[in-house]
Amino acid sequence: MILLADSGSTKTHWCLMTANGQSSDFYTDGINPFQQTSDAIKNSISNQLLPQIARLMWAGTITNIYFYGAGCTPEKIPTMVYALQSVFKNAEVEVYSDMVGAARGLLGRKKGVACILGTGSNSCLYDGEKIVKNVPALGFILGDEGSGAVLGKRLVADLLKNQMGQELKEKFLAQYELTQADIIEHVYRQPFPNRYLASLSKFCAENIDNKKIYDLVYDHFNQFVIRNLRQYYETEDGVEMEETKHMPVGFVGSIAYYYQDVLRQVLDDQGFALAQILVDPAEGLKEYHRADVKPTTEG
Repeated sequence: MILLADSGSTKTHWCLMTANGQSSDFYTDGINPFQQTSDAIKNSISNQLLPQIARLMWAGTITNIYFYGAGCTPEKIPTMVYALQSVFKNAEVEVYSDMVGAARGLLGRKKGVACILGTGSNSCLYDGEKIVKNVPALGFILGDEGSGAVLGKRLVADLLKNQMGQELKEKFLAQYELTQADIIEHVYRQPFPNRYLASLSKFCAENIDNKKIYDLVYDHFNQFVIRNLRQYYETEDGVEMEETKHMPVGFVGSIAYYYQDVLRQVLDDQGFALAQILVDPAEGLKEYHRADVKPTTEG
């Protein structure tokens, strides 16, 4: 059996795959080695995952683990490997970034561009096996165009700066039971302002029929295209590159998935070939690793 994981800071999606083709999905809290020690990660897996998969261990031992996660930078991968090997002592462990997971889940073994649009955003050029180019995301203050955090930031700023009309502003403040002071407190003085702003961006989805909201979301994705996506297809002078101009682009993440009608329109207007839009890469990763499942011994 093999164990797959796609992990963000909030949730981890695990999948146990057996040699007969069966798979089972499980969920635990998010795991991020940038924010957690190896012992904390080990305890999380032991207390949350092991009780869920115990009933399936009759099918054999876990021989390989493939973990894709946020915070799995080169310097943090050893932390993640150590934690996993401490729990699954007989398994071979491979750890990759969530960006590699997105690319493999979206594109399999084909060349293309993969993008993550969730609370944060990221993108890469993928050669069918590894990432060969990455436009830096830079976080929600300096970058993260296309993300939920930046969409929420732009929405709140426009509402509070009276750029979207008094009616929409009052509706927003009443729905979330907020004052301007409350928002300032959360953004500037409380932890995880990116998550807070992303949670407020849901107002855009609920009011997408409002032209000002639609235009905001459209421009939000357009900025992602201009500042990130085009760099994989054009030179610095804006000249289309022959070797990449026909590459498909795929998206994972809640923002891409729930605003896909607007995102598709932006991509169509800009002339990009869309591969697919997924809420997460788990199904694609199952297919990618299907050949890695080998028969195991009982027990």
